[in-house]
Amino acid sequence: MPSINHHDTGYKELFSHPEFVQQLLEGFTPLEISGLMDFNTLKNHSGNYITPLFEEKFEDVVWSVEVTWNGATQRVFLYILLEFQSTVDHTMPIRLMHYVACFYDHLLKTKQAHPGQGLPPIFPVVLYNGAKPWRARQDVYDMIVPEPPEFLRAYQPHLRYYLVDEGRLSHDDLKRKGSLLSGIFGVENAGKSWEALQEAVNRIVDIINEDPNKGRIDRILTRWIKRHLAHLQADVGLGGLNSLVEDKDMLAENLENLVKKERQESEQRGLARGRHEGVEGTLRKQINLKFGELPEWADQRLKSATDEQLDEWVMQILSADSLTALLGEQ
Repeated sequence: MPSINHHDTGYKELFSHPEFVQQLLEGFTPLEISGLMDFNTLKNHSGNYITPLFEEKFEDVVWSVEVTWNGATQRVFLYILLEFQSTVDHTMPIRLMHYVACFYDHLLKTKQAHPGQGLPPIFPVVLYNGAKPWRARQDVYDMIVPEPPEFLRAYQPHLRYYLVDEGRLSHDDLKRKGSLLSGIFGVENAGKSWEALQEAVNRIVDIINEDPNKGRIDRILTRWIKRHLAHLQADVGLGGLNSLVEDKDMLAENLENLVKKERQESEQRGLARGRHEGVEGTLRKQINLKFGELPEWADQRLKSATDEQLDEWVMQILSADSLTALLGEQ
């Protein structure tokens, strides 16, 4: 069963606002789809449409938008599933087929669609920001293995979803897009690299300042950023952060302090690693001189040794009469 976490709830709030739905579609889905949409007609239909029988808990947002092609205008439903599990769910095609079927059932029960007149089209989108690349198949038909003979293919289910995999979006690509949503993805991808996070937050503030609805967008993004920084356990004075724009200098100063701390810790780790490698190298030379070439078991023991073990062996090598006596039994 999918779990709910801070990403899901935070993103669900973001995608309750039409501009972020528009930015997702315009910036991260094919132009041949988004280019047909009249975003002035976006309408929110979000709600949990899964029947109680299944007792599923997940986060989704549903919008509709008018799409015009071949001179005809039709309303298309945008089914956006927020998928932020730590592992890739290979049952996603089946889940999406189930979710879409339940949504169609809802449209029929509420008389928003009539079976005799046909069903409206749906564009399913999965927004994923897990650490691992998304490997699940994107059409339920592709899960049928081996592919059935030709006379059976027409009878197999088909439902494809469009995937937006945040973690695979490059820094340069996100920067080129220049939207608030691309800035949010940049913050997500920065993780606990405070330097990258500082740059991403600064970029968001610059975009907010250029937005005609600056005040409203600032409030929305400030709530999201505070939730995100709290999850990262970033010590940046969240209690005093009420506006990304007005409190930009305070946030920048606190992030800069985290950047300095990150650099110091990195330097300390580098020094410690350098010392470890130096002691290990010296010990290897001493062992070669006294006992000859290292056997495989001894090589592995040196590679996995702690700083304390290496220091102890350096002190003991002069008095040790065998490699086993020095390093212990194989």
